[in-house]
Amino acid sequence: MHRVTVVIALLGGLSLCAAAPSQNITSDVYFYGNSPPVYPSPEGTGTGAWATAYEKAKELVAQLTDEEKLNLTAGTSTTTGCSGVIAAIPRVNFTGLCVSDAGNGLRGTDHVNSWASGIHVGASWNKTLAHERAQYMGQEFHRKGVNLLLGPVVGPLGRVAEGGRNWEGFSNDPYLTGALVYETVRGVQGSGVGVSTKHYIGNEQETNRNPETVDGVDVASVSSNIDDKTIHELYLWPFQDAVRAGSVAIMCSYERINNSYACQNSKTLNGLLKTELGFQGYVITDWGAQHGGIASANAGLDMVMPDSTLWGANLTTAIANGSMEASRLDDMVTRILATWYQLNQDTDFPTPGIGMPSSVDSEHQAVIGTSPDEKGALLQSAVEGHVLVKNTNGALPLQSPSLVSVFGYDAKGPEALSFVASFGTYSPAIQNSTLYVGGGSGSNSPSYLSTPLDALQQQAYEDSTAVVWDVSSQDPDVDPTSEACLVFINSYATEGFDRPGLVDDWSDTLVTNVAGKCNNTIVVIHNAGIRLVYDWIDHANVTAVILAHLPGQDTGHALVNLLYGRANPSGRLPYTIAKQASDYGSVLHPSEPQTPYGLFPQSDYAEGVYIDYRAFDQQNITPQFEFGFGLSYTTFNYSELDVRQTNGSTSQYPPSATIQEGGNPRLWDEIVKVTATVQNSGSVDGDEVAQLYVGIPNGPVRQLRGFEKVHIPVGQTAQVSFSLVRRDLSTWSVDAQQWLLQLGTYQVYVGRSSRDLPLTGQFSL
Repeated sequence: MHRVTVVIALLGGLSLCAAAPSQNITSDVYFYGNSPPVYPSPEGTGTGAWATAYEKAKELVAQLTDEEKLNLTAGTSTTTGCSGVIAAIPRVNFTGLCVSDAGNGLRGTDHVNSWASGIHVGASWNKTLAHERAQYMGQEFHRKGVNLLLGPVVGPLGRVAEGGRNWEGFSNDPYLTGALVYETVRGVQGSGVGVSTKHYIGNEQETNRNPETVDGVDVASVSSNIDDKTIHELYLWPFQDAVRAGSVAIMCSYERINNSYACQNSKTLNGLLKTELGFQGYVITDWGAQHGGIASANAGLDMVMPDSTLWGANLTTAIANGSMEASRLDDMVTRILATWYQLNQDTDFPTPGIGMPSSVDSEHQAVIGTSPDEKGALLQSAVEGHVLVKNTNGALPLQSPSLVSVFGYDAKGPEALSFVASFGTYSPAIQNSTLYVGGGSGSNSPSYLSTPLDALQQQAYEDSTAVVWDVSSQDPDVDPTSEACLVFINSYATEGFDRPGLVDDWSDTLVTNVAGKCNNTIVVIHNAGIRLVYDWIDHANVTAVILAHLPGQDTGHALVNLLYGRANPSGRLPYTIAKQASDYGSVLHPSEPQTPYGLFPQSDYAEGVYIDYRAFDQQNITPQFEFGFGLSYTTFNYSELDVRQTNGSTSQYPPSATIQEGGNPRLWDEIVKVTATVQNSGSVDGDEVAQLYVGIPNGPVRQLRGFEKVHIPVGQTAQVSFSLVRRDLSTWSVDAQQWLLQLGTYQVYVGRSSRDLPLTGQFSL
């Protein structure tokens, strides 16, 4: 029996659509959310730190003609290398805007650095370093005349294990992602460059992300069908942190949300973002993501990129016939101009796009974006995102071995180093060079590339030792006098495609072939997302494994510092590595259209908040390596847990307050303070990531609610302190449309990872 499931898209607000077929179901009606469409679009209030910028913006808007207002809302064709441009208005001294990729360094230009990607920052678990990286990155964008950085990425959050863009974000945990995006927004914008936090919201797969025509039939984008509770507790969480940090722009995404396109979804734009979170900046489309004209403006969209065939004079016509308020256009323009003033780009900014030539192989002015003072942060960012997951028999660190053998395609450099991004490569691995960044608009442009093989040869020169290599064969010969065999493989991902799987047979065979001939085989994987290792992880000759992620241009330098002990591994996994792919369950693969009802593809988020470690805990599945796991060259002991309630109100609902950036400010009232002592009980100095998890009544077994990375010399101790605020301890009440503290006993866990938690306590509300 086949029946059609009726999807009632109340959360989406703009569509009511029959879709997704079901088998062996007699009657199903799903209500996604419980809120009606939200109109009109809220006007920016200029609250808090925005007051002066809004005052200036409104004065300027009052001087503009209708045509000038319209031009501010849509991009124009450009002769620069900017990803998008808003034209200047010389009459009022508005110099225009240049917006460009990417969230890990500028793309498509010269004289800039390739910084560690989002997943690498996530694996560092270092808030201070995330801020420093962002600050230096922002300075590069500023010198090159880029007003708006198209990033950072917090959507996709990482729901789909095979998601093609998960590597651009920090983690599939909302708390870790939120903490790091907060620091990233503050760092970049502290340098006078805006951010466009993306992709809002539920953009969790590349498959069917855009509408397309198949065999002459129009197929809509996939619809992410998310209930109200899940969207708040998981997918909206890091966007809330970005808004609270002052993100001047939010980029709406390609897919539909509860059957309404993301860039014309009044509930998510007007309701969640602008009303509930008090967002003061502007909403910008992803490139080509506008599918409605006046409807998208009324739903809360403010700027279209790279251009718009639906707006322009149509907006003034809509105002004239009453289908759009003139105040909506003024608010769109005010929000855009307010960001220009908020970042002091009216007085302290180069000519927009000055360092972004249309082609780097044509004659152009050399605008140096880099600075010598960035080098320390550039290298340290690369170092700290490496995660050591296996180290037996003292394999690492290396102690000046007389002969090191190097194998694997990922050790070498490319045939040519280009500034052009690679789009649309659908491959489990990139076998032409080491993987330092993923593909698509999230790629970036390096000043140089320190490859693992080059860095190892330099180390051999300094040690007066030897290196031999074979970086092409799948079954290489191995010198029996090798003291260590290093095998380099990678796991690729790119915008435009979801990954074909979480393993690569060619690469796994290479590892087992080398391990069969060398009793000290050390595997390094540059992975753009989750990479499974079940084929060889328990092989007796595989003595050490490093998940090297995507370190940017200092990849080789950073890795050799770790291999030889000049740096102590301190990265931790920002996701869960399963023993087998099927352990990820229904969120292993992206959703695919179901024929014959494939015109409106559906992706039902039926798992709710139970993704990654939450799902593994709920289903009692033992992972290969759990969320938060990572080894060090030293050891750490935990003691002296203290859990105490502070003076924050414990009323179930937050006290009422004027909405500010990030929502009700009382959500950040401290309720509980947790402290613990960590001792370095090993033989070398090291950095530990102390992690706090909370078991909220009626929720997942445990959820990350705090982390601190501390440097501890040998034999010494450090006290770590965690502040639990109201939002940390609340669940979303669908009925009350508020965050709700639970009555009952909360469990508290502190330790090394989501499953290695030596300290436990509790408190009751």
